Amino acid sequence: MTTSTKKNIIFIMCDQLRYDYLGCYGHPHLETPNIDRLAARGVRFDRAYVQSTICGPSRMSFYTGRYMRSHGSHWNGWPLAVGVPTLGDHLKAIGVRNVLVGKTHMTADQEGLARLGIDPKSIIGVHVSQCGFEPYERDDGLHPDNPLRPRPAYDKYLRDLGYDAPNPWEHWANSSADDKGNIQNGWLLAHSDKAARIPDEHSETPYMTRRAMDFIREAKSDPRPWCLHLSYIKPHWPYIAPEPYASMYKGTPIPPPVRSNAERADGHPVFKAFQDMRVGENFSKPGVRETVIPAYMGLIKQIDDNLGKLFAFLDAEGLADSTMIVFTSDHGDYLGDHWMGEKDLFHDVSAKVPLIIYDPSPEADSTRGTVSDALVETIDLAPTFLEFFGGTPPSHVLEGRSLRPLLHGKTKETGRKYVFSEYDYAMQEPRLTLNQPLRDCRLFMVFDGRYKMMHAVGFSPMLFDIETDPDELVDRGADPALADVRARLHDALVHWSLTGHNAITHPEAKIRAYAEQGLQLKAGVVIGYWDEAELSAEKQRLGIV
Repeated sequence: MTTSTKKNIIFIMCDQLRYDYLGCYGHPHLETPNIDRLAARGVRFDRAYVQSTICGPSRMSFYTGRYMRSHGSHWNGWPLAVGVPTLGDHLKAIGVRNVLVGKTHMTADQEGLARLGIDPKSIIGVHVSQCGFEPYERDDGLHPDNPLRPRPAYDKYLRDLGYDAPNPWEHWANSSADDKGNIQNGWLLAHSDKAARIPDEHSETPYMTRRAMDFIREAKSDPRPWCLHLSYIKPHWPYIAPEPYASMYKGTPIPPPVRSNAERADGHPVFKAFQDMRVGENFSKPGVRETVIPAYMGLIKQIDDNLGKLFAFLDAEGLADSTMIVFTSDHGDYLGDHWMGEKDLFHDVSAKVPLIIYDPSPEADSTRGTVSDALVETIDLAPTFLEFFGGTPPSHVLEGRSLRPLLHGKTKETGRKYVFSEYDYAMQEPRLTLNQPLRDCRLFMVFDGRYKMMHAVGFSPMLFDIETDPDELVDRGADPALADVRARLHDALVHWSLTGHNAITHPEAKIRAYAEQGLQLKAGVVIGYWDEAELSAEKQRLGIV
């Protein structure tokens, strides 16, 4: 075995994985030894927050290093506009490949491409359409019977194995069958306690893991470093697992839901509108969590087992000592907590995500196996990756902050006092329930490490004191004792909203130089001077000949 000296990154993302459903984050029954070992080799971040709790907007923030209000993709299916710089653009500029295996939830800006005359199938068109990734194998994982959606390569893989159907992804990999052979659709929560129709080795997680290994083997002969985004489709619904994972956690104690009767009876109107959605009502029914959560746990265990195979493969290929490994999720899952399902709103089970970073650099030796409580945003990964490869993060474009100083033990903080997240519910039923104008359907989270405020445009805020109420059950948004806290968090939110980084075409160094070096005067523009003597004195001061 020859150890590689070429730096690489494996950027692993799960879909809808709660931070507290891993062994190293304290789950009492779910063992994830491979992810835990990764944490023992790197840094586990305990307060990492996504910039939106919906797949598409969250991922666009990961991939651009920019807040949702800056990149403009507010919902699944909303295109990322042509011209918004991505991680792939920044890495390409320094000679690094940015490769995809799995999901991005990216929607191409077809109108923008057409307006600029860019062929979507051209090199530039593919780069823009795929969010700056080389799509080694893209599979967003949701493939219902829809003739307008492209079918994944995984369909052909299943058909070649004899699992034929008009939609093998749904009918085989994500459905079960009764004793008479009738299909039991995995989209339906009632069938989550049944086994998928295919064996483990042919399900999505092992398939994507093998495809990642295929790329790594092929890339060995390429001198260019690479960042491989292995983006798993699970444990996102359909909540259905193959054996042995389908049965692995049946009978395992399910922690009671974190919720209170007061939340349901006296909750904030926006909170109540989300609770009343179908998924929240179903997850609040007796027996639903007991049906779904064992499958959810099985899907996570399957991911951990496959990561064990991937990590062993990296060792065998001599890549472990030169490859940064990052493990995270695009958001969490309520699973019945707070009378909700899915991932709407900003309780920790939704907005806080697992984040583990193994940096192979010797400079990171002092922090191995440590836990950081620094306030981290997922937009911090893009500048971290750039610095790992020796690049300089463009501060006028990237709104995140590199985590390399924390990984190398140079600091314990990111330097930020607050983390922010956003949600646009214009596409959701609560807009109708609350009778809100489209442009007012905006939710914001600001969190200072203790107090979390959820601001809903047109409504009073929600406020939680995480120190005294870690389960976020007591809304203190109207508590007069915390008026000063609400005012401070509101001011922080206003300041954040007024200081966006949208001047992405002009680096900050040029802006500073304009006044500091007298670039206007150097260009021959003479405005406001009284006479020749005054002008001459200023030129002399600035060193202008």
